[in-house]
Amino acid sequence: MEDPFDSERASLPRNMIENSMFEEEPDVVDLAKDSTAFPEFPALDPDEVVYEPRSSRLLVRGLGENDLDDEEEDYESSARLLGMSFMNRSSTRSPSASPYIRQAPPRSCSRPSARMLVVGVFILVLVTSMAMVLYFLPGCTFTKTGCPKANSSTPMELVYPKSTNGELFPWNELRLPASVRPVNYDLSLTPNLTSMTFTGRTIINMIIQHNTKRVVLHSSEINIIKATFQVGEGKSVEVKVLEYKPWQQIAVSFPGDLKEGQVCVLTLDYTANLSHTYDGFYNSSYNDKTGAKRVLAATQFEPQAARKAFPCFDEPAFKATFLVRITREPEYIALSNMPKAKTTTLPSGMLEDEFEQTSVNMSTYLVAFIVANFTSITRNVSNTLVSVYSVPEKKEHTQYALDTASRLLQFYNTVFDIDYPLRKLDLVAIPDFLAGAMENWGLITFRETSLLVQNQSSLLDKQLIANVVAHELAHQWFGNLVTMRWWNDLWLSEGFATYWQYASLMTEFPQLYLGNVFLEERFKAMAKDSLNSSHPVSVSAQVNTPEQVSEMFDSITYEKGASLLLMLNSTLPDGQFRKGLLEYLRQYRGSNTVTDDLWNSITRVQVLPQQESVSDMMRTWTLQKGFPLVTVSRKGGEVTLTQEHFLLSTDNTTHTSRLGRVSFRQVLSLLDYTTNETETAPLTEALSQLSSVYRLLDKRPELGLVARMKAYILGHFGPLMDSQDWGVEESVSSQERRSALLEVACSLGRQNCTDQATALYEQWTNSNQTNRIPGDLQRAVFSVAAQSDSGWLSLLDTYRLTTYDSEKRKILQALASTQDPRRIVWILNTVLEGGIIHTQELPLVISTVSDGFAGHLFVWDFVKESWDRIIEKFPVGSYSIQSIVKSTTSQFSTQTHLEEVQGFFSSLKERGSRMRSVQEALETIRLNQHWMDRNLATLRDWL
Repeated sequence: MEDPFDSERASLPRNMIENSMFEEEPDVVDLAKDSTAFPEFPALDPDEVVYEPRSSRLLVRGLGENDLDDEEEDYESSARLLGMSFMNRSSTRSPSASPYIRQAPPRSCSRPSARMLVVGVFILVLVTSMAMVLYFLPGCTFTKTGCPKANSSTPMELVYPKSTNGELFPWNELRLPASVRPVNYDLSLTPNLTSMTFTGRTIINMIIQHNTKRVVLHSSEINIIKATFQVGEGKSVEVKVLEYKPWQQIAVSFPGDLKEGQVCVLTLDYTANLSHTYDGFYNSSYNDKTGAKRVLAATQFEPQAARKAFPCFDEPAFKATFLVRITREPEYIALSNMPKAKTTTLPSGMLEDEFEQTSVNMSTYLVAFIVANFTSITRNVSNTLVSVYSVPEKKEHTQYALDTASRLLQFYNTVFDIDYPLRKLDLVAIPDFLAGAMENWGLITFRETSLLVQNQSSLLDKQLIANVVAHELAHQWFGNLVTMRWWNDLWLSEGFATYWQYASLMTEFPQLYLGNVFLEERFKAMAKDSLNSSHPVSVSAQVNTPEQVSEMFDSITYEKGASLLLMLNSTLPDGQFRKGLLEYLRQYRGSNTVTDDLWNSITRVQVLPQQESVSDMMRTWTLQKGFPLVTVSRKGGEVTLTQEHFLLSTDNTTHTSRLGRVSFRQVLSLLDYTTNETETAPLTEALSQLSSVYRLLDKRPELGLVARMKAYILGHFGPLMDSQDWGVEESVSSQERRSALLEVACSLGRQNCTDQATALYEQWTNSNQTNRIPGDLQRAVFSVAAQSDSGWLSLLDTYRLTTYDSEKRKILQALASTQDPRRIVWILNTVLEGGIIHTQELPLVISTVSDGFAGHLFVWDFVKESWDRIIEKFPVGSYSIQSIVKSTTSQFSTQTHLEEVQGFFSSLKERGSRMRSVQEALETIRLNQHWMDRNLATLRDWL
């Protein structure tokens, strides 16, 4: 067996120019097919192939050169580097031809010759093209050291980036090559919670899929201090690691081929800082009941942050097994995906916990480990030990989560006909956690507000906990057991988890009344999907950069994905949907899929022989954005149905509701009916739409119109608002309706509402908070209290001290609802700094401040001035950044604000200018502007 270390160093492969990071469509430009003058281009080396679906690549194939005279060669050598042939190959221009034009006679106008114009235009094109290449390939250099004449069969040289040490990096795509597959990771980590650093050793056992001279994997913000490589049973040899930071990749190159089928071992020793953001291996802190600061370390690897904790093949399709060791101080515990196998006391007094090797192959984004001082409660469910962990002070708030998880685990085991495959399932509440939760296999992590709740809390508060737990448990099958091949099909994970979250709870917890919640979430998804800036559920265009991947986590992927599954289940013959899902899980367990794999599984179990192809039917829903508008018309006894793509704004639509199909005057007349409405869903939707119009008017110089709109809302719904009871309400639907009515009433200053809220708040404070405020009323009560100096300060003290997480979040929203500019400044700066208010709450605070008249312009200025600090904490394109962009811009409706928003985000360049959420924001402002132009006169007349 040939040893790659003993072979002669070979030249790098030469067959393409790649710029996948910036191409929008997965096009292959094959110039060889466009001209018979170009020779056939050699086939791609297998090492250049990446896991499908491939990243978008621009290939320039088959460019050869004819003999050139000396003067042409200078131009042609530069043109070759750009992958283009600018010169006319039939030119016979003499080398001695003068490059200058004659000087014009005195006092006469000089006129450039045609030749000079051609040369000038050519030079301009050449310079511009070079500038574009330098702009789009920052930090790159060309492999060509010179430009000697070549025969016509010589292919283009590859463009490779430059490593941190100045050497050429041997890979030029964001996606990793498919030449190497990891089989097992042996991870050892030692976090230091004093210095906030950690050391690590990663041993990766891998198999060579086909001959290659390099191993390329991911690493970010890690300092590799030593690397060794072993082929088969051969000697372990120290190797040099190259790094290309812009793409978070490292590589080891070899002079000879690693042969297909060889088993190799790469060992990497490294150091790193615990992350100060919310991804990777990061540090967190909280204050215990004595007020002392406690620290911990936790992980958040989805979507592409495992590489910040250990070097790895950080793509979903590179599944492997993992063995984890954590060295810790005795006062902490360590958790990972698998049960602990043993603990060893080291000579230093530190303890090393070794966890069982994972019994399943899993993607790197599902690996997790935690070092903290947590306590737990446990229960054995169907041979699985279910545990809920929290800080010691909140142990009494974990019971509901344990009960819910235990019941749902049994439900999923039954309905999926595949038992949960691990021996333990931990649910862990992290004090400082950005996402709502993360489905790490066997070690699910949550925000405290998404997992912890008091036993006496309202059903509305428990509804939130149950929703999040149900979603994450569904992921243990859809996402973990069967994983999307790449992030463009993220909906196969998140859409399914969202669907089963509602399906499971409506079956197992009907008292939580989840139907209205699912309906409301679908309305939100439709609002986003009615914009041009929306995207298909399954994205066929490029999704490669971290920003592009992060932006897939939105309501289209989650709620629209779930809605399509709901529609499909309702359309198929009884039982086929579930049978198809069981077929899908059984066939692809432990592996990766694309959307067509799902449709094929459902088709294979079809009941009716002449049934329409599921794939043909569903592709129209998953591969194109938007949804149809169905129009029903009747003429005599004949009914005609037509459909078209529903868009709120398009360039070629003349009557674009907001669409204008129904006048706003008709809408207002229809609202008269809602005074008799008692069902929660239509009532809350009407309140939501009217409140949106009110907030738009409130942000414009329309004081008289704002006052009349306020009077209309209160006059219309006032009797219903005043009739609400302020005591304990058992029905979830009644709690939803009451909270919606009273929050609008109090925010608009209805006297009856503010008086009742003030009285309830005083009872609560005078009783030392023992007279509980019903959970569905807390936000309205706290918001009223926060408008006075004494109430705001009292709430701030309570926020600092309370351990009730659902209550704490509502207090924070109340604090942010203040109309006092000084307090708005304070709360925005405080939450960005972290400490009293965790920075994870910044999107919530910004959203709340943006709703108010006093804060909406200030918070926009705050975001502009603090943008660089914000994206240090929240990744560009992440759901948090999407929320911040939407909150601060969605109520603008003037040309001035449109231009200001456009100018600011354009100036950001790689720091956020290309985000889809920016396009959505600009489109929303234009829609607001258009709506105001069309309907202000109607509003003035009608109100």
